[in-house]
Amino acid sequence: LSLRLSILARSLGTVSGNRALIINEPLIFEMDRPGLTALRQQQFTETTEALPRETLRTKPIGLPGLSEPTVMRHYVKLSQKNFSLDTGMYPLGSCTMKFNPRINEAMAHLPGFAEIHPLQPTSTVQGALQAMHLLGESLMKITGMGGVCLSGGAGSHGELIGLMTIHQAHICNGQDEKRKVVLVPTSAHGTNPASAATCGYKIRNVELNPDGTVNLDDLRANLAKGDVAAFMLTNPSTVGMFEPHCAEMAQLVHEAGAYFYMDGANFNAIMGRVKPRDLGVDVMHLNLHKSFSTPHGGGGPGSGPIVMSDELAQYAPVPKVIRRGTSYNLVEEPDEKCLGRVKGFHGQIGVCVRGLAYILAMGEEGLRNVSGDAVLNANYILARLKNVLSPAYPGRLCMHECLFSDEYLKDTGVTTLDMAKALIDEGYHPPTMYFPLVVHGALLVEPSENESRETLDTFCDIMTKLVERVKAGEVDYFKQAPVHAPIRRADETTAAVEPILTYQQGK
Repeated sequence: LSLRLSILARSLGTVSGNRALIINEPLIFEMDRPGLTALRQQQFTETTEALPRETLRTKPIGLPGLSEPTVMRHYVKLSQKNFSLDTGMYPLGSCTMKFNPRINEAMAHLPGFAEIHPLQPTSTVQGALQAMHLLGESLMKITGMGGVCLSGGAGSHGELIGLMTIHQAHICNGQDEKRKVVLVPTSAHGTNPASAATCGYKIRNVELNPDGTVNLDDLRANLAKGDVAAFMLTNPSTVGMFEPHCAEMAQLVHEAGAYFYMDGANFNAIMGRVKPRDLGVDVMHLNLHKSFSTPHGGGGPGSGPIVMSDELAQYAPVPKVIRRGTSYNLVEEPDEKCLGRVKGFHGQIGVCVRGLAYILAMGEEGLRNVSGDAVLNANYILARLKNVLSPAYPGRLCMHECLFSDEYLKDTGVTTLDMAKALIDEGYHPPTMYFPLVVHGALLVEPSENESRETLDTFCDIMTKLVERVKAGEVDYFKQAPVHAPIRRADETTAAVEPILTYQQGK
């Protein structure tokens, strides 16, 4: 991540044409001193004559020669230019950027987890298999589901696996040629239609009511066409609302012969308080890197397990861990109904261990408190800022995130993007911008359960002062922001169209 940041700074100019400030830090390859090494390597004394000629290296490996202090200082300097949860609040809506407890790291670094290989005999990794099995059992208990698959390498991957499982069920039931459509509300996460399309389905949108909830009449009309394979619902939705008619939707979907998929990305808001299976959900993915506190983004990798009903469990992918007496085994050969393998190995062991450590540390009561505190914090921000910003749905409480439109910026010349950039100068990572698309100029704020009232008050005070500066006509200030960040306002169009993401010598 640090190398990417340095390369990005080298490749992008600011909007004003000035280079980003971070370019003063050289790339690690530019610090190369040939012959220097931080390690004393054992001299190779064996003859190479027995090795195939094509396996012998004929040119340098391409890594820089550096001392250990130089390497350490380089990456520490770059890390200080990054924003992280260790340094401040991360109010990124619909992402649940919560603190990563250090006890999770300690557990994941135990030799029995960190120093094993996926091709070891199962008899030598019983502890790791037991941990994976316990995680699966825990996720099923938390959601009320009857089956689990830990293969998902990210939330979006979990979505795809869930839809592939549904597709496999329709194939086995002789319905795959008839059911070619997945219904997705206009408030859904963008990965929902993307995953459905990747799985080969056509997408039809379901409209919303004025209050941001799904329109049941439009859902009925779409289901009546008889071609629906599944209905995907993000609940709580990306507008920060719980769908009050979720169970009724499930009944309508099932009566139409389709399956009910729930996007579990926002599960942090209801964890320990409602079991999705009780709402009629057939399959859902869970983000261990959201609800269960494992590292996010560049600190990943992610993990997107899916849980499913007893009916769908027979179609779920392999491998899966089963318990026989006191031992644990991997089932790796699919039967005739099973979807097969969707990933090289069985999940992300390090991430799964971190998620399990969090679940065991919190317990049932702790997980329930997490969702309650997350909802409380979001509503506190909504209450503090409802007369400062413009709530997308005035008069309504929210779940774990609060959503604002850009109505408060009307005719000021300042945009949601400008406000977000100004927040960087105040020491905050910007909230989610321009999403969901159903709200104009959206600003989506999710504080998670980790933040104290004092932190929330400081954030709200800063937002209030920024809006006061907007009303005072300080447009130039917002157009130049951020001015104190390591990287100023980059040319984001160039970044998207002409990204430079790898190091090239001499450039």
